[in-house]
Amino acid sequence: MAYLNKLLKDIICILLFGLFMILFLFSEEIKNISFFNRIPSSFFNINTIFLSIILEAIPFILLGVFVSAIIHSFVSENAIRKILPRNAYLAVIPAALLGIIFPICECAIVPVVRRLIKKGMPSHVGVVFMLSAPILNPVVYASTYFAFRSTPYIANARMVVGFISSILIGLIIYRRFKGENILKTVNDGPHDDHHHHHTKGNKLLETLYHASDELFDTGKYLFIGAFLASLFQTFLDRNVLLSIGTSTNLAPVVMMGFGYVLSVCSSADAFVASSFGSTFTEGSILAFLVFGPMIDIKNTLMLFGYFKKRFVLFLLIVTPVVVYLSVYIFQLFFI
Repeated sequence: MAYLNKLLKDIICILLFGLFMILFLFSEEIKNISFFNRIPSSFFNINTIFLSIILEAIPFILLGVFVSAIIHSFVSENAIRKILPRNAYLAVIPAALLGIIFPICECAIVPVVRRLIKKGMPSHVGVVFMLSAPILNPVVYASTYFAFRSTPYIANARMVVGFISSILIGLIIYRRFKGENILKTVNDGPHDDHHHHHTKGNKLLETLYHASDELFDTGKYLFIGAFLASLFQTFLDRNVLLSIGTSTNLAPVVMMGFGYVLSVCSSADAFVASSFGSTFTEGSILAFLVFGPMIDIKNTLMLFGYFKKRFVLFLLIVTPVVVYLSVYIFQLFFI
């Protein structure tokens, strides 16, 4: 029964995606039909924004699920224990720097971290990696540096504040959930046993099977999150928020809200942020660049799908508070 429910959800996601693709490819023809002329153009904008988010995220999702599947098939618990320092506090530093080696954006990091925690990585270390990797990677640094050519220190500030914030959040998680299992218990169903039975000893096939399962599990949360983000982007009245863009105290909060709602991939969000440069303070731009890759609508739904609700809610409260305070202190001394 669990397998049939999962299969039904996967089919619904595929059908909905196909519907959005048809609306996108034949939007002009559909608009010319008399019945659809009555539909406001904003609803077609939802479709365009939705597909742009999906198409932007899909390559990184594919990367993420394959990395997750490779970890499942080839990385042992003992290997993870040997790599990480035994000291719980020292372990957060290499975890924060892993993003330099593994350039994974926020679209794909959640399934990877879930798999690492299942393999024995401490929960707080996984959280640090999950929050820092979408910021501290070469692709994001290069795009940020290019987007802010006139103020290149923004790229460096993003790396520094992202590094510090992720470590602080990880330490708070360690103190709050020390020794607890933060992963949701998921009954994968009999199909996983079937895969395991027929692929035992064949690591390549096992990796492909797990990657396909992970893709559909992650994909449905991506679709829902992208749809919600497209609704916000279409109907959110930005003029109200732009009126407080010059406030040192409120502007970072507004831009963090933008980062959460817009759900732009971290490899491209710097170009969106630069468009607000003439209206918002540099501190608020920095808050957008740090908070958006850590938490947005897409990965919030993935987090609720893979992690316990109590942990996710705590993370959703702690992360914006830490980022806001980190940005506020940073701009007092350096901006």
